[in-house]
Amino acid sequence: MLKRLLLVLASASLLFINGARAEESPATDLVLLTENFPPYNMAKNGKNFAQDENINGIAVDIIREMFKRAGMTYSLTLRFPWERIYKLALEKPGYGVFVMARLPDREKLFKWVGPIGPDDWIMLAKADSKISLETLDDARKFKIGAYKGDAIAETLTKQGLKPIIVLRDQDNAKKLASGQIDLWATGDPAGRYLARQDGVVGLKTVLRFNSAELYLALNKGVPDEVVARLQAALDQLRKEGVVDDIMARYL
Repeated sequence: MLKRLLLVLASASLLFINGARAEESPATDLVLLTENFPPYNMAKNGKNFAQDENINGIAVDIIREMFKRAGMTYSLTLRFPWERIYKLALEKPGYGVFVMARLPDREKLFKWVGPIGPDDWIMLAKADSKISLETLDDARKFKIGAYKGDAIAETLTKQGLKPIIVLRDQDNAKKLASGQIDLWATGDPAGRYLARQDGVVGLKTVLRFNSAELYLALNKGVPDEVVARLQAALDQLRKEGVVDDIMARYL
C-alpha cells in the first residue's frame, strides 16, 4: 500500500512539474502553409501538394534556416489554391503562410516576419509586342492576365483595370505566348521563372509599377515572443550573408 501511495505522489509531482514547465515555455510549433510560387516556394515534383522535404525554393530555404536558428519546430505543407491557405492562416491559431506581400489592407490581419525577399510588380509582353506603357493607366485598353487571390490582381481590380483571372499564375505565360492576353501582370523574378519552366522565353518588361516585400504572415494568435525570436533569427541570417547566398543558388 505504501509503495502504491508513493508512486501516486511521484506521478502527481511529475505532472505538476511538467505543467509548470509548459506554462513557462509555451509550445512554439507552427503549421506553415505555402503555394507553388517559384522561385520562392515550389513542390519538387511540380504538383499542387507536397510536404516538408518535398518543398524547396528561396523562401523555403530561408525559413528552414530561420527556424533552426530560433530553435523552433514546424510542419510545412504546400497546397492549392492560394485563397484556401490564406484563409487557414487568417483563422487558425498557430498557422502561418508564406510568401505574402505586406500590404496596408493586410497589415492588421497578421503578425509579420521578414522581409524574406523582393517582389517587383511588372507587366510582361511578348518580345515582338508593340505595346509601350508609361503608367498603369495606359494598360486599361489591353487584356491583362493575373491570378486569383494574388495581391497584384487585387490591386488591378481596385483600380478598375479588370484583369482576366486564372487559378495558377504559370497559366498566364502560355496565354500570353498564344495571344489570349496582351499583358501579364506578375511578379519579378517569379513570372520569368514560371515562364521558363513552361518553355516560354523572350518576354519583355513593358512596365514596372510597384515594388513589394514578401513576408511570412502568422496568425494573430501566435505569441509576440515567438514572432520576435523568428525575426531576430532572420535578421542574423541576413547580417551573415546567408540570405544572399540562398538567393544566389536559385537566381
